[in-house]
Amino acid sequence: MTRNKTIREPVKLKKELKLTPGYLLCAIWAIFTFLLIGWTLAASLVTPREIFGGDVIGTFFERLLRFDLVFNNYRLAWGAQNLSRFFLNSVIYVTISLPLIIIISAPAAYALSRFRFRFNALVQGLTSISMGIPAVMIIMPIFSLATALRMTGTRTTLVFLYIGMSIPFTIFYLLPFFKNLPSGLEEAAAVDGCSPVRTFWRIMFPLAQPGIITVTIFNFITLWNEFFISMIFANDAQIRPIAVGLFNMVQGMRYAGHWGAMFASTVIVFAPTFVLFIVLSNKILTSVTGGAIKG
Repeated sequence: MTRNKTIREPVKLKKELKLTPGYLLCAIWAIFTFLLIGWTLAASLVTPREIFGGDVIGTFFERLLRFDLVFNNYRLAWGAQNLSRFFLNSVIYVTISLPLIIIISAPAAYALSRFRFRFNALVQGLTSISMGIPAVMIIMPIFSLATALRMTGTRTTLVFLYIGMSIPFTIFYLLPFFKNLPSGLEEAAAVDGCSPVRTFWRIMFPLAQPGIITVTIFNFITLWNEFFISMIFANDAQIRPIAVGLFNMVQGMRYAGHWGAMFASTVIVFAPTFVLFIVLSNKILTSVTGGAIKG
């Protein structure tokens, strides 16, 4: 039984030297990001006095060696400061919004990419333009309309806005994935008696999974960290998502002196996004750099 040998391309020194500035910038960015995240994590496990002492990293390792890390900061942030409520609200919004975004956007992207009709180019153009409209330009008219309809201060309104905000980008991202699928698949399905709708859900939708998974991850990050819309519409503390809740908590903790709990709150909010990137980084890079499936 023969083994496949991996043939490595020889390193070309001249080519690598040309890429040195890019490597240097990436290294600087990676080091800066690592230090920033590391400092925040360290500050979340020490006392407020030690944070202002100057050497947060050194103090963290000293406590780590003594098994004396201040985990009470996390208990204070999660329980006493109601971060758990804000966290659960964001989980609810994301869990409801993400499937509905795909259910609406994927068929729309498929129809725009595979079928030719009079206003196809116009709809695609308007979809692209809508992504460039700042939220600050449209949020006040939407707020006035929601107020007139008595829809402010509800979870339903936030979910509706999150879906509407994410649909243009999702359609735009999925268009090339559906466009590059082999047309022979649809012809074979039609011969077997499949309707266009059944063909989409049974054949084309599964084949576009790399793009669907990647755009869902991007939408998760956007919705999880969304602040501006929820700041205006979530005027009730019971329905605030985690970004707005964290902002209000930071203001209160800063004046109360709970600096360790403040950094612990930041770590808790950042953790889901960080874990998602670590687990699915290869899938994201493959989808973004490789593009859609080509026939």
